[in-house]
Amino acid sequence: MVTAASIGSRVESLASSGISTIPKEYVRPKEELISIGDIFEDEKSTEGSHVPTIDLKEIDSEDIKVREKCREELKKAAVDWGVMHLVNHGISDELMDRVRKAGQAFFDLPIEQKENYANDQASGKIQGYGSKLANNASGQLEWEDYFFHCVYPEDKRDLSIWPQTPADYIVATSEYAKELRGLATKIMTILSLGLGLEEGRLEKEVGGLEELLLQMKINYYPKCPQPELALGVEAHTDVSALTFILHNMVPGLQLFYEDKWVTAKCVPNSIVMHIGDTLEILSNGKYKSILHRGLVNKEKVRISWAVFCEPPKEKIILKPLPETVSEEKPAIFPPRTFSEHIQHKLFRKSQENLLSTEDAALKSTKEAALISTDEAALISTEEAAIISTNGADLISTKEAAFISPNGAALIST
Repeated sequence: MVTAASIGSRVESLASSGISTIPKEYVRPKEELISIGDIFEDEKSTEGSHVPTIDLKEIDSEDIKVREKCREELKKAAVDWGVMHLVNHGISDELMDRVRKAGQAFFDLPIEQKENYANDQASGKIQGYGSKLANNASGQLEWEDYFFHCVYPEDKRDLSIWPQTPADYIVATSEYAKELRGLATKIMTILSLGLGLEEGRLEKEVGGLEELLLQMKINYYPKCPQPELALGVEAHTDVSALTFILHNMVPGLQLFYEDKWVTAKCVPNSIVMHIGDTLEILSNGKYKSILHRGLVNKEKVRISWAVFCEPPKEKIILKPLPETVSEEKPAIFPPRTFSEHIQHKLFRKSQENLLSTEDAALKSTKEAALISTDEAALISTEEAAIISTNGADLISTKEAAFISPNGAALIST
């Protein structure tokens, strides 16, 4: 049932109301606002590191040297960055344009119409139109609305919750999902070989053709009057095996690389691909699941189409493959099902948010009591140790590094 309350809860409704300041629940803590500037200027910058672009044109070349060079570049990007722009990936520009136009047309509908597809997280119905996938333990909100649904395999889709308008939505999205599934096989084949495994091994470990789920989340980021204070999506690593992202050529994706936030370029006709936690675990950390976030801006609506390739929640135990483990390189991840991994991340995040909240209260008390700088530094060190010990039984180097300066690792699904 469409209600005034549900319509009013949408970020799009808030953004179009004419506000000049954002509500406090959308204002992120100062430590999360590091390196947020003019996203358009950042995207144009030629300084610093840049997300690699991998040309897949020769990935199956009959020339061994040409083929291996292409595959080595992909593997290197997975090892060094864990994210890349894919070009000449085999999915037509025409199909990608149809997917973008269909998604844009859905979000162009009046909010009242979109509410007919609203999800209901309280009852466990997570597919559909919504404004958050999971509630932040500290009560902060993200500046986005979204549409979330399973798009592959075909027998696991629920077409009853797919948008009926525009007419091309179901056909275009279904075709795109099928093409992405083929691309995922090709990528996992190369990444398997990069670990010294047989070519089909990683795909088998994440569920194979029958069990690997492709879940699409269309992220809709309205214009924001105070983009320097908000986040479209807070910093997180993806839990998936792989994530493929289309966007409407409006910048906003940032990656935490070598202790700095790097703004991704908008590369025409490319698909952004992330390595997710699942492949990082299976490769025992060789392939990286990079911390990333989504920024917003005052000038343009940003839309992205993220497709998460996820293993079955309970059937498979995720752990470093035996071939990736040795005396010199012991397993750095404990065995868990995919469901347990998600719950572990959510629990860890809630614990870290709780510690962060308590830390803020403690700091306020310290200031009132005029505690010295040296004492404050000591407390900060102790709190970092508490997070490290109690927040998780295993925190990767990149997450630990992010915890240290900011008080809490910003991990979400």
